[in-house]
Amino acid sequence: MKITNRRTVLVATALGALLAVTAPGAVAAAPRTTATSAPGFVAVAAGSVAASSAAVTPAAVAAGSVGAGTAVLGRGGADCRPGTLDPGPLQAAIAGLPSADATSAQVRITTPEGCWTGTSGVRDLRAQAPVPPHARFRVGSATKVFTAALVLQLAAEGRVDLDGPVQAYLPGLLPAGYPTVTVRQLLDHTSGIPSPTMPGGVEWQLAHRYDRWTPEQIVRRGLDNPREFSPGEKQHYTNMGYIVAGLLIEKVTGHSYEAELDRRIARPLGLRDTYAPGDDPRIRGPHAHGYQAVVRGGVTELVDATTWSQTFTPASGDVISSLADLDTFITALFTGRVVPEPQLTEMFTLPQVDDVEGGPARYSAGLTAMPLPNGETLWAKTGSRFGYLAAVASTRDGRFRMEYSITATNAKGEELSATAQAVIGAALGMF
Repeated sequence: MKITNRRTVLVATALGALLAVTAPGAVAAAPRTTATSAPGFVAVAAGSVAASSAAVTPAAVAAGSVGAGTAVLGRGGADCRPGTLDPGPLQAAIAGLPSADATSAQVRITTPEGCWTGTSGVRDLRAQAPVPPHARFRVGSATKVFTAALVLQLAAEGRVDLDGPVQAYLPGLLPAGYPTVTVRQLLDHTSGIPSPTMPGGVEWQLAHRYDRWTPEQIVRRGLDNPREFSPGEKQHYTNMGYIVAGLLIEKVTGHSYEAELDRRIARPLGLRDTYAPGDDPRIRGPHAHGYQAVVRGGVTELVDATTWSQTFTPASGDVISSLADLDTFITALFTGRVVPEPQLTEMFTLPQVDDVEGGPARYSAGLTAMPLPNGETLWAKTGSRFGYLAAVASTRDGRFRMEYSITATNAKGEELSATAQAVIGAALGMF
């Protein structure tokens, strides 16, 4: 299995499809997954193979009768006030959890009419408690927004040249004679550095969930594969450019990625829930558990995927945050309080190349461009780790923003969670 981050491409494609059919005021709700589509569905604890007497039944999971199961108004931050905003479409989108599709959801939306934060589902299938306030979650590839901001800060300080060769900053990382890769190409996914090939299958992933990788090991494993294209020739969304960018941040600053994220972004903005975990597989602080559906002996079980090493996605998919923190961060970022001009423009500029699939490039430094039916662009970043789906999105002027975390039971699957599709459709209908 070649690691190419198909999930982000899948979400982008699904969002594009929804954009094509969702007009302002309309809600494109995806069909809900029920127990009838997941026969033999039971919940189990991490590492358990057979369901215990405390297992959640298929009917309870599908009906959302475990724990809260209803969207509730919450506080995403002191500045989240409902005003005249009608949250009905989003409440409907996340109602009825837990289900076979997802065990919980958190959503925050901000429009000119107001701001709303809602939750649904349970913190833990066994404890049956509701999702805690300000729950933290894995943001997955939304990590790339933070990493791009860190590199662009260094560029603004004159410590990094975006057109400079990566080989000059990280000598020996790429083989001798490797074509020149610029720092900018790392950020806009045009470097062509190949991704590693790993064994496929969720069971292998579960068996190796506590493995620890170094960024150098990942890069070396990737370089075992042939180069995809010459640097700057095409765009291909992968983690590799950001893994290398993380190494560059550490080399230039002399500090760890975790320390620089905290010093340059989290502390100045007061982001109390945002951090990079390093080799700690846990989520510190209040959080909802994530689960992964696994078929064993013809029965679909839910394995607790909350505790999982993120060392295979350093600086590209490992950050932990919360809805309020993501909203604070994206607002500060888009208003120039994190990255100054002209460097900030990099985050809203697409490279003039084609995607490897033949379409136009849609990834900038850290963000994804989503054209809206009214001619505007939604700048977004989605992410997934086992047990967790996340997204942050905003118009360039920040008047429309949304963030979500969904503990989808097949977050890395080939099809986007029905709950996520319902949330996206509802949010777009409120634009």
